[in-house]
Amino acid sequence: MFQGLRKIFQVPELKVKVLFTLFLLAICRVGSFIPVPGINGELAISFFRQATGGGQNLFQLVDIFSGGAFSQMTVVALGVVPYISASIIMQLMVALWPTLQREMRENSEVGKRKLNKYTRLLTLLLSFIQSALYAKYALQMNYTNPGIVASELLDIQLFHFPWLFYLVVTFTMTTGTLLLMWIGEQITERGIGNGMSLIITVGILSQLPSAIGMIIQQLNFDSQESGQMNFASVLVILAVFVAVTMGTILIIQGHRRIPLQYARRVVGTREMQGGGSSYIPLKVNYAGVIPVIFASSLLMFVATVGSFVGAGNWMGEVATWLSPGTMLYMFLFILLIVFFTYFWTATQFRPDQIASDMKKNGAFIPGVRQGRPTQEYLESAMNRITFMGAIFLALIAVLPTLIGRFLNIPSTISYFFGGTALLILVGVVLDTMKQIESHLIMRRYDGFLSRGRVQGR
Repeated sequence: MFQGLRKIFQVPELKVKVLFTLFLLAICRVGSFIPVPGINGELAISFFRQATGGGQNLFQLVDIFSGGAFSQMTVVALGVVPYISASIIMQLMVALWPTLQREMRENSEVGKRKLNKYTRLLTLLLSFIQSALYAKYALQMNYTNPGIVASELLDIQLFHFPWLFYLVVTFTMTTGTLLLMWIGEQITERGIGNGMSLIITVGILSQLPSAIGMIIQQLNFDSQESGQMNFASVLVILAVFVAVTMGTILIIQGHRRIPLQYARRVVGTREMQGGGSSYIPLKVNYAGVIPVIFASSLLMFVATVGSFVGAGNWMGEVATWLSPGTMLYMFLFILLIVFFTYFWTATQFRPDQIASDMKKNGAFIPGVRQGRPTQEYLESAMNRITFMGAIFLALIAVLPTLIGRFLNIPSTISYFFGGTALLILVGVVLDTMKQIESHLIMRRYDGFLSRGRVQGR
């Protein structure tokens, strides 16, 4: 472990990237402790804990993703959920917008810049809407628990509307989300790993002490009462933790090898070159944990908006139906994971380009003709592999929650130690380790791990 860390700091370029990433992630954590002006963070978090209780609650999952910023009403309370929601919408628009799709295919740099521009503008719009709804929710909390919102902000009204309070909350939270978006992009471009995924991961890791403290608080070796955990429950949590970690590693690292043969070529008069064999590694889960992040963020965005606007109307009922742990939530979560797995694979995996490159280099799959038949074979093989990977990924994501619900384990514990949060955590760590590994190998080091490279099965 320490030898691997020493290797990282022996490469100047990699050391700068790692320190730059850690510095920006530290800034994200600082923002999680700065409340919105006029908001009493201590009263807000006490009300949040009282409102969520120990049951399955949407806001608990949102709070885990934001690293505790949501419950304290800080400047980064919205997290990167608006950006991820905007990314999902724009990725779908690329598939439905022929002009943008053609630009992405013909001139990838121009197309990517235009796509990033639209994603940022949509993030701004979604952040503004969601922060305004958050302000409305804060006012509702203040009516039942006076003191959460400063009276000075509520005294300044226009036509009995507290416009100053809405202005402060919307502009502050929107700015916080845009800051996280900028930090994530900077980490992706100039640091190590995927910036947005790392921000979510750091937020999840920040909840580890509170989750362990809750286990200690709930632990009672003799009691069988509801809300108390015994030794058997702790063993189940540890078993689920190990199983989800191992399953995530296997599904992200695993791949199927498609055999390749290279034709021999005659160079000059007598010399033979080429020949030999190789393989194409088709990953079981080509999209990694991106489908889980997309599915969770989309359901959280819809349900959060419904909770803010709800309170007695149909949107409030929708938010209740979409609370984590309900059967509708589980069904939609599995469906969205499968959909985004196929969608992301379809946008990133290019069998036509692979078939064209194989034909140029004289490579072929045994028993399959070059060109169009090879492309169709790769598409069919990837579709079958992706289906198994998507189903397995969805089962890993929802099974711990079902087990926690069956054993009456508090939802905060089951979310962290064996559900979506752990799945994202393990996946992002593996992806970041692979990037560090590639930098070390380029510099002729053995790799980050002392026993070899991070490789697929």
